[in-house]
Amino acid sequence: MDAAAILSLCQHPPASQAGEYLAWIPLLPLLGFLVNALCARWLDRTASALLACAAVLFSLAISAWVVWDLGGLKEFVDTCAAHGVPGTDETVPAYAHTVYQWLPFAGHAAIDLRLKVDPLSAVMILIVTGIGLLIHVYSAGYMAHDKSPGRYFAYLNLFMASMLVLVLADSLPVMFIGWEGVGLCSYLLIGFWFEDEAKAAAGKKAFIVNRIGDFGFILGIFTLFAATGHFDFDGIAAGQSFLTADFGGGLSFATVAAVLLFVGATGKSAQIPLYVWLPDAMAGPTPVSALIHAATMVTAGVYMVARMNFLYVLTPGVMLIVTVVGASTAILAAAIATAQNDIKKVLAYSTVSQLGFMFAAVGSGAFWVGIFHVMTHAFFKAGLFLGSGSVIHAMGGEQDIRKMGGLKKHMPVTRWTFFVCTLAIAGVPLLAGFFSKDEILAAVFAHRTPYGEGWLPQTLWAVLVTAAFFTAFYMMRLYLRTFEGAFRGDHHVEEHLHESPPVMTWPLVILAAGAVLVGYAGLGSVFSDTFLGTHHGVRELAGAAGEVTRWHTNALEFWLEPVFRSGMTLVKTSEHGLATEWTLVGASVAVASAGVLLAWSWYRGGREPSFTVPVLGTLAQNKFYVDELYDLLIVRPLKATADFLHVVVDEGLIDTVLVRGAAAVFEGAGWLLRRLQNGQVQFYAFVLVLGLAAMMAFFLG
Repeated sequence: MDAAAILSLCQHPPASQAGEYLAWIPLLPLLGFLVNALCARWLDRTASALLACAAVLFSLAISAWVVWDLGGLKEFVDTCAAHGVPGTDETVPAYAHTVYQWLPFAGHAAIDLRLKVDPLSAVMILIVTGIGLLIHVYSAGYMAHDKSPGRYFAYLNLFMASMLVLVLADSLPVMFIGWEGVGLCSYLLIGFWFEDEAKAAAGKKAFIVNRIGDFGFILGIFTLFAATGHFDFDGIAAGQSFLTADFGGGLSFATVAAVLLFVGATGKSAQIPLYVWLPDAMAGPTPVSALIHAATMVTAGVYMVARMNFLYVLTPGVMLIVTVVGASTAILAAAIATAQNDIKKVLAYSTVSQLGFMFAAVGSGAFWVGIFHVMTHAFFKAGLFLGSGSVIHAMGGEQDIRKMGGLKKHMPVTRWTFFVCTLAIAGVPLLAGFFSKDEILAAVFAHRTPYGEGWLPQTLWAVLVTAAFFTAFYMMRLYLRTFEGAFRGDHHVEEHLHESPPVMTWPLVILAAGAVLVGYAGLGSVFSDTFLGTHHGVRELAGAAGEVTRWHTNALEFWLEPVFRSGMTLVKTSEHGLATEWTLVGASVAVASAGVLLAWSWYRGGREPSFTVPVLGTLAQNKFYVDELYDLLIVRPLKATADFLHVVVDEGLIDTVLVRGAAAVFEGAGWLLRRLQNGQVQFYAFVLVLGLAAMMAFFLG
């Protein structure tokens, strides 16, 4: 085909109606919420479950169709770019749909309720709807005997709708709707069994801690609007010169906004110092834990940083903060998880740790790697949480692994799927977690920061490698204590042990299969170059400073390239030889193997080791007393201040002095006036004479 034909072809993109159906992706779960919420008393538990599952199923079907159509558009754009058609190198394939004009501003563009799907949001909607559907199906069995199935599935559908709005939003205010929506739903679902005071308190804790982060998030939105005059992502990205302008104090608008947005991310994605709500979120039903921890709410912060990659690459100092916070959270939470005995608490701290890995990746500029780990983590962590739910279901609600053991003979499907997901998160080679975690470690090691060049990235890499060792250790410990050896619980419970019904086990099988296979979508260049003998997809990108970055693309990286292209050209990375890359892979495999083998040597057969690590073990078991420290430094002073304001200011000053005191003054005045105005003429005459006498005495005396 000649150049003229190519140019003519590229001037006529393929027609599609995909954008017009974007609104139905979050709208269907929202309709499911409304019907279940309004008709709960007339729907039985089967109808409620079917309605909720059908809403998510159709949302998944539309998502798959839109992504398939988007793939055709991306292929078209790539073809035009490959033939050098002007203007196509920077084109991001996307479909958008404006639902309605939301907030018009005088002198500014209006805020539209506008949804947009591009390669990044396409990955997220498939994860959210796909994993969400499996969790909905599993819930039909897990919540079969709950007394409020309609309310449960209504909340679950609302959660899905909120998360889908968040990832499809084309502007920060619309994203904030979904952002706050998942926060509200987390409160409703964590405290679902609100009759239990501890569960209700856990829901309130999640809600309050997230509000702290969300305050920073909304300030970040206002900062970006003040700098660029735009709320939409394209408008903000186009105002790069305004973002680099001076905000004050030697800081740019980009720096201030990036920090404030990251504060919001630390709350939503449970990073230091706002991670404390997530372990307590285990108070909700186990499928809720899987939904919050695997594919939806907690990954919102990672998604936001990836979406705003054009902002973060302007602020290398903030990106370093993101990496340091992520690495610190990863190792702290992993250390705590090694000593927990509640099966869901172990997985909760595991989620906090894995989120730290994701932030370390995006903070190093490897945005696609962070999303890669979001994808792999969704499968094996959902499998682990639903597997733990299957165990708890069989154990009659018991969650202490010290009272388990020997469950493999009673629950073979749960055991094998849990084992596969355990190996995946531990980083065992050829499973999904191995590929994504290896890419994260390589990205952190390769990242060149302006604050420490070689030693700082290598230090952060060592921290993450240690966290990876802890991950392999505590996950194998959890598996061995739960499924191996002899049963250590009550004899009556043992008599009733059984495998979960198919509606609960089939989602486990699908998730375990994903934990094996999904990692190959992001197969790293070190493997493709070595075993496939090809450098297919290697690209050279010229950076702003003239540096050239060789970019090895795989299926997922190639798919996400248009979204992260502008950021990647500015992020400095160092080149390794193949030997160095294999050394990093070897280190990753070594620490995973060491963690698995150490746990096996200590806990094989389900036994407990006869020794303890006195100081570190106690600290880890008590979560390093972080909650107690927060209680001492923050909660108690705030409560004392609130009590003072309530008793002294509100009741003492306002109620007693101002409100009741004012009322007493007027009441007394009214009493006196009533006594004077008594209707007796002789009394009036007496007062008149008395008054005249007083006046005469005053003037004559």
